Amino acid sequence: MRRLLLLTALALGAGTAYADNGFIYVGAGVSKDKLSNIAPSGGLADIDKTSWKVLVGLRPVSVFAVEADYLDLGSQTSAFVGGTSHSDAKAFAAYAVGFLPIPVPYLDLYGKAGLARWKLNGSSPLVSAPFSTNGTEFAWGGGVQVHIGNIGGRLEYERFNITNTNGARVFSLAVFLNLM
Repeated sequence: MRRLLLLTALALGAGTAYADNGFIYVGAGVSKDKLSNIAPSGGLADIDKTSWKVLVGLRPVSVFAVEADYLDLGSQTSAFVGGTSHSDAKAFAAYAVGFLPIPVPYLDLYGKAGLARWKLNGSSPLVSAPFSTNGTEFAWGGGVQVHIGNIGGRLEYERFNITNTNGARVFSLAVFLNLM
């Protein structure tokens, strides 16, 4: 009996999601990434680059989704007296996304919270060997998206901590496609 109720709930949720322009969505976009005061490099390197991201999401009901992002946070090489410092960073993030139910059919406001798994690599003349560090931290963000039919666009902000830095701040503009 429980299985029957669960299957019925899932089927109704899928039907509701399809009516709201998509159950599964994929997207890609450009991002403006800021990562400053990278301590393993002696605080001499900052990443402030335009890069890219990809995303995939599952939206079972109109007010909730789960989403995964891959973010290339960019790389930076800085030359100064005494040598050259280099660093690059990447992250994978998973979020629960809540959509604000507003009465505008083509516009969504949303907030998201989850975890980001990041990796930071680099080298500096102030450190005897190249450094590589990674970790998992709480991540949050929010944004606005517009959609017409199966395609849409979104503008969003994401933030998470990276050890020995001032944290990652990501502004992105992406397009997405509802698959079903």
